[in-house]
Amino acid sequence: MFSNLTNRFKQSLRKIINSGRLTEENIKETIREVRKALLEADVALSVIKSFINNIKTKSIGHKINNSLTPGQEFIKIVRSELISVMGEESSTLNLSDSPPAIVLIVGLQGSGKTTSLAKIAKWIKNKYRKKILITSTDVNRAAAIQQLKILSNDIEIDFFSTKENKTSIEISKEAIKHAKLKLYDILLIDTAGRLHINEEMMNEIKEIQIFSKPIETLLVVDSMMGQDAINMAQIFNKFLFISGIVLSKVDGDSRNGVALSMRYITNKPIKFIGTGEKITELKPFCPKKIADKILGMNEVLSIIEDIEEKVDKSHLKELNNQFKKSQNFNLDDFLTQIKKMKKIGGLNHLVNKLLKNFQTSDHASFNTDSNTLKKIEAIISSMTRKERMMPIIIKGSRKKRIALGSGTQVQDVNKLLKNFENIKRTIKKIQTGGIGNIMKNIKNMLPKKF
Repeated sequence: MFSNLTNRFKQSLRKIINSGRLTEENIKETIREVRKALLEADVALSVIKSFINNIKTKSIGHKINNSLTPGQEFIKIVRSELISVMGEESSTLNLSDSPPAIVLIVGLQGSGKTTSLAKIAKWIKNKYRKKILITSTDVNRAAAIQQLKILSNDIEIDFFSTKENKTSIEISKEAIKHAKLKLYDILLIDTAGRLHINEEMMNEIKEIQIFSKPIETLLVVDSMMGQDAINMAQIFNKFLFISGIVLSKVDGDSRNGVALSMRYITNKPIKFIGTGEKITELKPFCPKKIADKILGMNEVLSIIEDIEEKVDKSHLKELNNQFKKSQNFNLDDFLTQIKKMKKIGGLNHLVNKLLKNFQTSDHASFNTDSNTLKKIEAIISSMTRKERMMPIIIKGSRKKRIALGSGTQVQDVNKLLKNFENIKRTIKKIQTGGIGNIMKNIKNMLPKKF
């Protein structure tokens, strides 16, 4: 699901995440690649234009969050725009109506409409434990009623059938009457599909909608149709009041950009997506989860959340000022940094996430565990204030005292002091070099083992 779009986005964004600054020049190529990815996914041109313009506006000259690198900030902006296009919040199914709450399912023949109805019925049953009745008004396709009847038996939900030679509106009226009499909580009505939209079809469904007064009218859209799906949705919305969209066949990859276009163009929320042929393969549509899946950078997004949620922003602002003056960065500052790193799962946790995402060859060689961090903290804590500020004065006798006080060996103290100059040089790269350069130098920041 979305794998083609995900792969293109990952390729497009991998370069920008290493950038030290966000400028019009260095995001131009990335935005060009993002536009190509969206075009290949058959996203509507109007959506692409708005999406790209918003990214440009928010990226160029944007004030970078003190806790994030410019590259991370750009990823955050792209994610925010993806969510905005698809709808800020998940739109749940509204069933708050006097029983029976009626849900009308509409769509073209072959869109997966009947199967989607059964999936929704199963989902409602599992989530809300409601008493559900389903029926079909598709008298034009002989197999349609039988198909839904078989599906209802599979999911163990009651099916309402009537005598032959009944019209669609007559079946609807009888089903509603039966649902009220037998005290059903919810009635799902399947409507007739057509290979093409025509006035006769729309008038028939409109008549059913007027009579039944459904609390939800869900349009099932075949996501593989691409731009045609959007045109079809707009026509349906002109004839009927559509409360939400169900995207079927999202497990295919060729044109899943319809998920990015549908909400923006129709102004109707996507409520469910069908992720496979099985009756259980239906999921509520969550814009945030879909955006993360499309970006395909779960590790980076997780790091951004970790940093934003767990790291003290005021401290980082102060620390960033120290980084800019790396000649003044001392062991006292580094001790504070170690403590902050421990709050977000340790340096090894953070680095491994990044290395895994960027497939760095150094991944296997880096292993700074929590015990190493504890030993470094113990060594620095055993120093005097003057020694932390001026590590150059730490000679033989001082090293022995520090090692004894920290429960380590003199060679451990030597390792830390030897690497400190590398640490100071690497700190400067945090402000200018981006994640890529940090990864190249991170091995030198700390001894891997004591």
